[in-house]
Amino acid sequence: MAERLVVIGGDATGMSAASQARRRRGPDDLEIIAFERGRHTSYSACGIPYWVGGEVDGADALVARTAAEHRERGIDLRLGTEAVAIDLDRRRVRTREAAGGAESWTGFDQLVIATGAVPTRPKIPGIDADGVHGVQTLDDGETLLGTLERGGARRAVVVGGGYIGVEMAEAMIRRGLEVTLLDRGEQPMSTLDPDMGRLVRDAMVGMGIVVVTGAEVREVLTGDDGRVRAVATADEEYPADVVVLGLGVQPNTALAREAGLPLGEHGGLLTDLAMRVRGAEGVWAGGDCVEVLNLVSGTHQHIALGTHANKHGRVIGINIGGGYATFPGVVGTAVSKVCDVEIARTGLKESQARAVGLRYVTAVIESSSRAGYYPGAATMTVKMLAELRTGRLLGLQIVGREGAAKRVDIGAVALTAGMTVDAMTALDLGYAPPFSPVWDPVLVAARKAADKVEAELRGR
Repeated sequence: MAERLVVIGGDATGMSAASQARRRRGPDDLEIIAFERGRHTSYSACGIPYWVGGEVDGADALVARTAAEHRERGIDLRLGTEAVAIDLDRRRVRTREAAGGAESWTGFDQLVIATGAVPTRPKIPGIDADGVHGVQTLDDGETLLGTLERGGARRAVVVGGGYIGVEMAEAMIRRGLEVTLLDRGEQPMSTLDPDMGRLVRDAMVGMGIVVVTGAEVREVLTGDDGRVRAVATADEEYPADVVVLGLGVQPNTALAREAGLPLGEHGGLLTDLAMRVRGAEGVWAGGDCVEVLNLVSGTHQHIALGTHANKHGRVIGINIGGGYATFPGVVGTAVSKVCDVEIARTGLKESQARAVGLRYVTAVIESSSRAGYYPGAATMTVKMLAELRTGRLLGLQIVGREGAAKRVDIGAVALTAGMTVDAMTALDLGYAPPFSPVWDPVLVAARKAADKVEAELRGR
C-alpha cells in the first residue's frame, strides 16, 4: 500500500513540497493529497500590489501553476477545503468543504503544515466596514479592485508603513487617488533604522503621499450607507473612500497549537534543519507559519517571504522523497520600492544588534549607481553595521533610485560567509561606467566601516 502525504496549504511551501516529493516518488509509492481553503494555488502574493496598481495584467499572471497542472502531475489537490483539526495520535486531519460545510477525516503517514500567515487586523470599531481591505490573497486583490473599479473613490488611506503599506501606497498613487499613509512608528519601513526610514518618508512625501507617523488608528468611521468615510486617530480624522491595511502578518498556527505542536516566542512552528516539526515524527512545516534562525543574531524570528517559503517546500519535498536537504537559516534580506525609490536591507539594524548584545560601528555614505559622468546616474544612501571587535559585517541598508536595491545581495552573501568589512573591500565586483562607479557604493561603505573599526581598536 502506498504511503500517504497530506499537505495543508496549497501555496508556495505546500505545493513545492508536494511537487518535489512527487518527482522523487511515484503514485504507487506515495499518494499525495493537498487541501487549500481558497480558490487559487501556487500564486505570488508579493505581486498583488503591482496587479492592483496596474503594472501586472490580471491575476492569472501571478499564478505559477494552476490546480489543473498540479493534478496532472499526480497531486490530488482539493480547493475550497479547509483543515479544521489535526489528530496526531490517530494521524489524521479533519477538513471542511466551503461549499456545503461537509466535514471528513483523512489519514496521513506524512503531514506538511503550510498554513501561512494571517494579516494583523486591529480590533477597533469599523474595521470590518465596506471599503476596508487587506491584501494577502488573490481573492483580497480581486475584492479591492472591485471597490476601486466601482468608481467614485478619490481618497485612499493606507494603514501601516511596512513593505505592503508602501507598495499599496504606490498602487493607489498609480490609480490616481489621493493617498495618506498612517504609521504608528517613528518612520515608515520599521525594518530599517529610523535615519534610513526618514529617507523613504521624504521620498514618499515628494511623490505627493501624505505620511503621518506616530499615528495610532482608533476607529474607522462610516457613513449612513455603512461604507468607510474616514480613519480616525487620537488627533485627527483622515477622509477615505477606501482603506488598505498593511499592518503585517502573524503565523497562522491555531491548528498547530490545538494539536500540541511546539511554537516559538513569535507564534511560529519550531522545526529542525530538515524542516521537520520538533518532536513530531513525520510532521513537517515551512513558509510563513514557522520561525527561522537568523544566522547573524543567532535568534529565531518570523519572516514572511515567498523566497523562504519556496526553499522550505523544496527541502521538505526532498526529505519526504527519500533525499536529504536542510534549511540552515536566513540573514534577513528584503527589498521593496515605492515608485522609483528602491529600499533594501539585510542582516541586523541597530536595535536588533543591541538587543542581542553586539557592539558595533556604523558607516553611512552617499554614492551613485553609475560613474558620475555617465548619463542616468542616480544617488543612493548606504548604511553598514560592523561588529566592533572583529569587524564582522552585521547589516546593510540601502535607499536610492535605479540600481540601488539589488546591491544588497552583496551584503547577503558577505553575511552568509561571515566576512569582515575589511575583507569586503577586496571583493572583485563587476565594473563598467554604465553599471557602477570604480568603487561600488557597498564597497565604499565597507571601507568606511573598516576604517572605523580600526580607529576604535587603536583608541583602546
